[in-house]
Amino acid sequence: MVDLGYQALIEHYESCLAKHGDSHLGVDWPTAEGADVRYRVMLDVIAPGAGRTKPQAAVTLLDFGCGAAHLAEYIERRDIRGIEYIGLDASPQFVELSRRKFPSRQFHCIDVLAENAELPEADYIVMNGVLTEKRGLAFDQMQRYMERLLPRVFAAVRVGMAFNVMSKHVDWERDDLFHVPYDMLAAFLKANVSRHFQFRADYGLYEYTTYVYREPR
Repeated sequence: MVDLGYQALIEHYESCLAKHGDSHLGVDWPTAEGADVRYRVMLDVIAPGAGRTKPQAAVTLLDFGCGAAHLAEYIERRDIRGIEYIGLDASPQFVELSRRKFPSRQFHCIDVLAENAELPEADYIVMNGVLTEKRGLAFDQMQRYMERLLPRVFAAVRVGMAFNVMSKHVDWERDDLFHVPYDMLAAFLKANVSRHFQFRADYGLYEYTTYVYREPR
């Protein structure tokens, strides 16, 4: 297997946790307010009303790259019903922390690109911050990682998937962030994942979120 370099990203986030603890800085979001905006936008991938009218009809949501399970905290804080939250991260440190915080929830420690790795299926999968930073990786190296990851994750999706990347439509680009052109991502998704997708850049941050679905909405 070609070395995609993503282990360096995992190590970066673990260093943030060691430095800042269980906080927005511990998962390298600059502000708590911006982090909450991202959680809201990630949850908007779920079809309106899905799982919210009958508790027995709860949708399953896999938080891929869950970090410290702050999305689970957001869901509880806002008393959002009808979502069965499952966490997954490649970092044992983050998974151990999340299991201590939410002992009744499922958390998986999996590197999904490792040989023979099995990703749990879910109605919806969200990847918040998994593809926004590239740190010292070259753009092409990060692109290869993304193009390996997205089809692998979508294979476990029953309904829809959400992920964010940094926008090219900014005043200036940071060398350590992953700024992805719309056209490049659209062409890849159509050819390799699904043609049913939506770009969303209406929430005031220098990024955009992509929703990808198995069927037309």
